[in-house]
Amino acid sequence: MIYLLKSKFNTRFFICLGFVFLFTLINFISLKNYYDEMFSHFILENDHFEDNLRKENSNTNKSDENNDLTVQESDEPKNLKLNSLSALLMDGENNRVLYEVNGYQEMPMASTTKIMTCIIALEQGNLDDVVTVSSYAARMPDVQLTIRAGEQYYLRDLMYSLMLESHNDVAVAIAEHVGGNVEGFATMMNDKARALECNNTNFVTPNGLDAEGHYTTARDLAIISSYAIQNKDFIAITNTSSHQFKELKNGRSFSVSNKNKFLYMMDGAIGIKTGFTSKAGYCFVGAVKRLDRTLISVVLGCGWPPSKSLKWTDTKRLMTYGIDNYEKKQIFEKIELDPVYVDKGQTSHIGLALEGDLNLLLRKDEKVIIKYSIPNILLAPLEEGKEVGSAKYYIDDCLYADIPIYTTDECKKIDYKFCFMRILKLWGLQY
Repeated sequence: MIYLLKSKFNTRFFICLGFVFLFTLINFISLKNYYDEMFSHFILENDHFEDNLRKENSNTNKSDENNDLTVQESDEPKNLKLNSLSALLMDGENNRVLYEVNGYQEMPMASTTKIMTCIIALEQGNLDDVVTVSSYAARMPDVQLTIRAGEQYYLRDLMYSLMLESHNDVAVAIAEHVGGNVEGFATMMNDKARALECNNTNFVTPNGLDAEGHYTTARDLAIISSYAIQNKDFIAITNTSSHQFKELKNGRSFSVSNKNKFLYMMDGAIGIKTGFTSKAGYCFVGAVKRLDRTLISVVLGCGWPPSKSLKWTDTKRLMTYGIDNYEKKQIFEKIELDPVYVDKGQTSHIGLALEGDLNLLLRKDEKVIIKYSIPNILLAPLEEGKEVGSAKYYIDDCLYADIPIYTTDECKKIDYKFCFMRILKLWGLQY
């Protein structure tokens, strides 16, 4: 008897369950149509959202151009009178080029090479290491500390010799100690250049003596220098006025003094490195750090003997140009983005947001244009924080930054469980 009751109960249960399942299948399409019809008006309105946003932004830019027309004409800076074959001024905080003359042209760079030599040694070596001088290093020509084969020095002391007086024999001794040999060290230098996206630079020597295939550009050298001055040990060495040290085995004494006169020419000057070869001419990389800005200047091929002072003149003109013509401004525009319709989503819309900080040096006549790329419809499923669009910032038609637009919520895709629960709510008159 009990068995028969259980059998009837199971039969009725499965029949009811089958009716519910069948009803769910029948109403699935109807429910989807219901959702599509409910939100179709939003899709029509949202269809031109991106175009309208761009149009509105364009009108704003045109309005600004009309308002600032006289400012542009009066404040546009004139071309600088420079002696260098290649020159460049860079914002050291974001590596944006502020001014350049042949700044992307491959050039020999003489002892400004030692900027990379120094930063590689600081990052890959130990300042307390003992460096043993090879006969090859001792034979290096031109500017020398006159180190001798077999002598030993602390790497720390040799770094001052390298950067303050630009000794070529010391550069090779450092390279051999850190890289095993000059070729190995050059590989390390080039790897670092690629990591910094300096793709028009190739190092062959650690001291910058003229060599086939040894070159850089003013732009690449500025980026390398911008990176180097972030290292506190680099700044401590290059800004030292003088340094005394001894050879470790026989006690020979040395004193080196800083040959960078630019350190005393402008307020906030922090370096960086001079250079000269017969092929490269006079070269100099300078840096100025003030409360609201860091500027990097590069001059290459800035005269030949006896025009030794032209590199200082060009550097001061570049730095003065950057100080007088640029102001720190926040160009990021915080806007509220409308929600976007989600096709096949368990929620009809999803929120969008963008965040950024674009605080940079801007010239008065430079115009900032923002172009938004925002979808009209998204397809479920969507995760929170998914990148679905972008805001591109252009300065005088040059792309400066590409900021992602992302979702603020998640949205799951409609499935049978979701439909079933909605049908139950419909039966319960909960819509």
